[in-house]
Amino acid sequence: MMVSRRVLPLFALCLFGLLAWSEARAHFLLNVNVRIIIVEHLDDGLRVYLRLSMPYLVADKIGAEQADGTVEAAPYTTNRIEEGQLMHLLDKAAYSEDPTGLGRLVADGHHITVEGRELPAEVEVVRAYPAIAQPPFANLAEAQRAFEASALWDEAWGESFVGDTVVDVVLRYRTDGPVHDYDFSSSLNPGLEGQEEQANLLLDTHPGSDPIITRVRGLLDEPVAISRSAWAAAYTFFLEGGRHILEGLDHVLFVLCLTIGASGLSNLLWRVTGFTLGHSVTLILGFFGYVPSGAWFIPTVESGIALSIIYAGVIAVMNKPSAGTFLVTTLIGLLHGLGFSFVLHEILKVDSPNLWHSLVAFNLGVEAGQVLIVLAIYPVIVLLRRKSLQALSIGRWIVATPCIAVAAFWTGQRVNQILEVFWPSGQA
Repeated sequence: MMVSRRVLPLFALCLFGLLAWSEARAHFLLNVNVRIIIVEHLDDGLRVYLRLSMPYLVADKIGAEQADGTVEAAPYTTNRIEEGQLMHLLDKAAYSEDPTGLGRLVADGHHITVEGRELPAEVEVVRAYPAIAQPPFANLAEAQRAFEASALWDEAWGESFVGDTVVDVVLRYRTDGPVHDYDFSSSLNPGLEGQEEQANLLLDTHPGSDPIITRVRGLLDEPVAISRSAWAAAYTFFLEGGRHILEGLDHVLFVLCLTIGASGLSNLLWRVTGFTLGHSVTLILGFFGYVPSGAWFIPTVESGIALSIIYAGVIAVMNKPSAGTFLVTTLIGLLHGLGFSFVLHEILKVDSPNLWHSLVAFNLGVEAGQVLIVLAIYPVIVLLRRKSLQALSIGRWIVATPCIAVAAFWTGQRVNQILEVFWPSGQA
């Protein structure tokens, strides 16, 4: 009992400290969740133009809680209480006095390895901007122009919250000769909500050839191998396509219902072929913008996708495979392809180099994910059919019923979003 009386207060104190630290760190809002890395190949190494959100550099560097309940500010930040909430702002004075130190945080958190040897980084130039004022940074020429401003900070910008601040840095990696292949990684782990969805775009630029684009999601804690192969870069889009369909629950539920409702292998192949043809067409059309641009369009498409799950689930339990053959699944695939294009727009631009490599790779990744779902489910359907038709019917009901229920809930949510576009709730 004596041990408990001593341990519990200590435990409570530690828990309070942890919660206070977590609460402080939580106010480093992650309003800019894209990291852009542009690598320029030189005769004697690499020059890297890097843009990222400032919270990645400072959120894990908050100091200890003070006696008055305040928290010691992280480097290059100041704290302020607004409406009882602790907020973090860029310390313009510290940044102006030593911008290289801010760039050093970037350099220390990013690593380039060539043939097993990590290259040391030199900080050449540092710039910080409020997100709303950040200059274009989509290619090498734009990145170079972003550093032409002589002033570190335009006073017209006023204050900038850390979550709304982006940091641009030029890093120089020197070698005895040109670099061809390398690994790029990051050791930054600020512990922020949503950091796993960090979008990383790496453009590898080389004189005399088109840039190679590599797209990776997450913290970059696993090294990304970069080579001068367009196919190696396209492979990252292949993985992203597969990841999207496997993590997109609405697509998974539709393919699931499509598979369990098939009467046999031939019927399943026609269904899958139609779905593939449909979403391949609208993925490309949607990506290039040949679709309506109104605010109603995306929730309408997503409502249609939810309704397609209900349809596929109903015909599965009713045992009517003829209702889900080539023509119908092609039409439904058109809807799902638009959904895929919305995601692709976030990671690829129309003017990106090696565009068709990336488009085809993403679509093939979607197909690979779809095939994995079918291969995981169809053998179970075959075993149930061999056991008895009653077992197969029960299995279809067990799988399709929750899919229909979830899709019905989604339909209600998404239809409400459409209504909000035309009749906002705050409108008199």
